[in-house]
Amino acid sequence: MALVPLLIALARPASTRPRRAFLLGFLTGLVYFSGTLYWLTDVMTTFGDLGRGTAIAVALLLIVYLSLYPALAAYVVGRGVRAFGVRALWAMPLAWMAGEYGRRHIISGFPWEPLGNSQVDVTPIAQAASLVGVDGLSGIVALASVAIAWLIVGPAGRRRYLPVAVVAVVLASLAGWGAHRVAAGELLTAGTPVRVGLVQGNVAQGEKWNDALADRIYARYLAMSRQAIQRGATLVLWPESATPFMFEEHPEAEAIRLLARETGARLFIGSDQIERAARRYYNSAFLIQPTGSVGGIYRKIHLVPFGEYVPLESILSFAGPLVQQVGGFTPGDRLTIFQLREGAFSTGICYEAVFPELSREAVQRGSQLLTSITNDAWFGRSSAPWQHFAMARMRSVETGRYLARAANTGVSAIVDPYGRVVQATPLFEEAVSVGEVRFLDGTTLYVRIGDVVPWAGLVVAIGLWGLSARGRRRSASASPPPSGDPRAVHRS
Repeated sequence: MALVPLLIALARPASTRPRRAFLLGFLTGLVYFSGTLYWLTDVMTTFGDLGRGTAIAVALLLIVYLSLYPALAAYVVGRGVRAFGVRALWAMPLAWMAGEYGRRHIISGFPWEPLGNSQVDVTPIAQAASLVGVDGLSGIVALASVAIAWLIVGPAGRRRYLPVAVVAVVLASLAGWGAHRVAAGELLTAGTPVRVGLVQGNVAQGEKWNDALADRIYARYLAMSRQAIQRGATLVLWPESATPFMFEEHPEAEAIRLLARETGARLFIGSDQIERAARRYYNSAFLIQPTGSVGGIYRKIHLVPFGEYVPLESILSFAGPLVQQVGGFTPGDRLTIFQLREGAFSTGICYEAVFPELSREAVQRGSQLLTSITNDAWFGRSSAPWQHFAMARMRSVETGRYLARAANTGVSAIVDPYGRVVQATPLFEEAVSVGEVRFLDGTTLYVRIGDVVPWAGLVVAIGLWGLSARGRRRSASASPPPSGDPRAVHRS
């Protein structure tokens, strides 16, 4: 129902003026993103060393930018309604998908909370993401909004109810197929099982880099890892930047290697990395083998804007203190597929869980299990940790893979290939969670075709814009000339 008010407004003659349609979409975006990203200001003032006014300005700037995408979708649909009547409302799902795809890729991309992610707990409908991805699922949600709006503003008689009936059949068919897919549960018994331990250290952000607490934090992670291994875990995940030192440079890292050699377990840890000659810092993850050797390293590719770097830094230099609190990181340039005897897995560090293309590429390259390590302490007790977790769950549906997620303050969880939570920890508690995941083969349709559906939406949106402009020109040329025009005398 989310887009129904906008669609009804766009159906009114006065709203089909391009500027007004754009402003209506922009207003929709302001409501959407202000309500979704309300926590940004507190994060930047509490942890980013920004004044309240500056933090509000930075947050508002991001919200205004994100609101441009709904504005452009409304602009295209408004032009279509102006040229072809209310039936052009049915283009909104395609225009909306195109906007979300653009939001994911333009500049550095910020695809936080796409419309389709609202269905992650509606398990039968969420399965559509395995076919068309979360952007395609956004189009399905928008389609439901159009059907509701059509009942209010569509033409009278059969022409009003027939399209709505078609949409109802489509949605019912998708839900039926999704329910059957989940009930069959083929992915729950396939592949090779492995016991995974998730270590949630619950280190407060203010304590994370306190040298006086470093030994205590490190000892906590080692003890919790032993506990996980005693409970049967053969692969133990630590959260993002869990070590209070750089793993490759600190002699204390030998304790991690020793733990792996003593227990025969594999440890997957988050730790920062530096190239001193180039003065480059990386947010990295290391796989420690039972021999104590490093079995692979991954460097985070998608950095957090205003958290790990400042986009357009020369223009937005006033936000520099925010990045100085966590360091200016350099993005990695490739995915890493980690090899175990049971199978291959990939990882996403923190914010990377919101980018479908990363997990899709990883599966294409042979990843049989998704993992995610993150530090969500920044978010406090807002809804942001739950938003972040919900988006990570959608990656499981899209790729047909289990997800093992270790978060510093929660939510640490195991998610099955249908997006359902198998087990999860509470927020802001020390916790060790051990459960079974499976290394799976096979691919979903989305992994094979990628973002074909939102690309089609982009093509149709551009086509509608072009046709509506052409239709308006024809309409203007066919209208009778105004009184006093010499052509009027000639025609009479």
